[in-house]
Amino acid sequence: MLRLARLLASVLAFAACATAATAAVPAMAPKEAARLVAAGEAVLVDCREAEEWEAGVAAPAVLLPRSDFEGEQKQWRDFLAQNRDRRIILYCASGSRSGRLAAKLAAQGLKTANAGSFVAWQAAGLPVRQPK
Repeated sequence: MLRLARLLASVLAFAACATAATAAVPAMAPKEAARLVAAGEAVLVDCREAEEWEAGVAAPAVLLPRSDFEGEQKQWRDFLAQNRDRRIILYCASGSRSGRLAAKLAAQGLKTANAGSFVAWQAAGLPVRQPK
């Protein structure tokens, strides 16, 4: 029973840390994200997977799947090198993946924000495009 209690405590501590890390990343409304991107102060990243982009993407978004960040970083490495001094605003399907990824980037010393979901971008009446 003591072993189970310790395991449960460890799992809860890990979950609390993960939630705290995500909470440390500022949320940003899509219209504010669009304003910062248009002003050249930030770059917007769609971190959904390629098959999810078929539904459309935010017009100014750079398409960088989270799986590439978690893997070999074939696309992310150059992007991060070129955008180290800019705020990186991420979005995904629900805001969950983008929040976790923004927290990882913030832990590396980058300025980040979570713009939530593609649906929120669309609901704000912001421009979308079909990926190439």
